[in-house]
Amino acid sequence: MKRLGPVSLFVNPRQRQFEALTRAHAGDLYRFAYWLCGQDALAQDLVQETLLRAWKSLDALREAESAKPWLLAILRREHARIHERKPLDTVELDEGIAEESAWASPERHGDAAELREAMSKLPHKYREPLLLQVLGGMSCEEIAVELGQQPGAVMTQLFRARQKLKSILQGDRPEAQHGLS
Repeated sequence: MKRLGPVSLFVNPRQRQFEALTRAHAGDLYRFAYWLCGQDALAQDLVQETLLRAWKSLDALREAESAKPWLLAILRREHARIHERKPLDTVELDEGIAEESAWASPERHGDAAELREAMSKLPHKYREPLLLQVLGGMSCEEIAVELGQQPGAVMTQLFRARQKLKSILQGDRPEAQHGLS
């Protein structure tokens, strides 16, 4: 008699589908969540909430090809829900407190930090489509459907987002302003 492992006896096809979906897209979901909120723990929470909602409505996913845009849409709504909730009380910390290097994120230093800061300066209407395209890997048509806009409007927003981002990034270098870069 062939003996199967205990896990394979109890895993149904729906669970297998969800596990494959999770393995395939968890990294992209985390990157997108991190870019949206800028905090590691919050990004992880957003991904967990996204996957929980995805599990609950897995039957709504009709085609495997649309899984990534579907998950990113859930994540965007989860992120929006954070801002709908009552804001938590915050306490201002001294800016002089040095951050321990063991806790520092690699994205807080160097080019990635500069890019993140420049992205945060973009207006929301430009930042969101750019993030969906760059981090989400979505096409203009998919972004248009997700944001409820026409594809031409999305293409214009993406063009303007790149121009504004380029302007922000070159704004710190005088030689870039004179076309010498």
